[in-house]
Amino acid sequence: MGEIKSGEKTRVLVVGATGYLGKRIVRACLAEGHETYVLQRPEIGLDIEKVQLLFSFKKLGARLVEASFSDHQSLVSAVKLVDVVVSAMSGVHFRSHNILVQLKLVEAIKEAGNVKRFLPSEFGMDPPRMGHALPPGRETFDQKMEVRHAIEAAGIPYTYVVGACFAAYFAGNLSQMETLLPPKKKANIYGDGNVKVVFADEDDIARYTAKTMDDPRTVNKTVYIRPQDNILTQNELIKIWEKLTKNELEKTNIAARDFLANIEHLEIPHQAGIGHFYHIFYEGCLADHEVGEDEEASSLYPDVKYKRMDDYLRMFL
Repeated sequence: MGEIKSGEKTRVLVVGATGYLGKRIVRACLAEGHETYVLQRPEIGLDIEKVQLLFSFKKLGARLVEASFSDHQSLVSAVKLVDVVVSAMSGVHFRSHNILVQLKLVEAIKEAGNVKRFLPSEFGMDPPRMGHALPPGRETFDQKMEVRHAIEAAGIPYTYVVGACFAAYFAGNLSQMETLLPPKKKANIYGDGNVKVVFADEDDIARYTAKTMDDPRTVNKTVYIRPQDNILTQNELIKIWEKLTKNELEKTNIAARDFLANIEHLEIPHQAGIGHFYHIFYEGCLADHEVGEDEEASSLYPDVKYKRMDDYLRMFL
């Protein structure tokens, strides 16, 4: 499983390519000049949006590869075509929760023996730091750890890309739950609103992912997406919006115990969401530890002109 030779095009297989982050990773890999393969699964059936998305990738220059998670040999054949496998399978409770399906991918990569780097589906909080997380949301971290252990036990070279709140879910709504749009009059503030949080545009997350996958500096490392200008408290994020709109919001501070009150009476996806918000906005799990420049994406790839949150919020004006 040697390194990718410089000067050669890196061949990448994207799994979960029609998903929320996956489609961005496909486009970023193509833009980066990687020879990009996309897994096309027969389970897609009559899902017209996904089928059309796959063929739009083909138009952009990606190659479609048929394989199924229920057919081990087809997966082995697919991964034998490439140097790098990146997975963007969903790991959130309100969509589909498919983290452990990646164990089949690990088996295929192990058998194929040619893959020089595997990037499993991560892109959020750093699972080894989340052993204390609240159930049922901790299931996401436990399962990601199970996948990591399998990768490392198989001796597969890896890169774990972690560390930021997706802007569309956490920034555009000023981190309000149950909406993706900025509030017009009132905003809930978690605790005192002064806990540092990391925000990143999903297209930037995809671009960093496409750059790190064949970078010798990041083999068997965790890469944190923590762009300096996007480390903001919730109060700072709201101030940016108030400055843009010239309108002050009415704010309500919610104490941690009130935020978690009655959590057990809610639907499971909602419970998971509240737990994740709690770890991000009350505990500050994204920015409460030091990260060296050699493991931080915006330092490793300064050529990516990442989107600042004032720019991001302008689209809602």
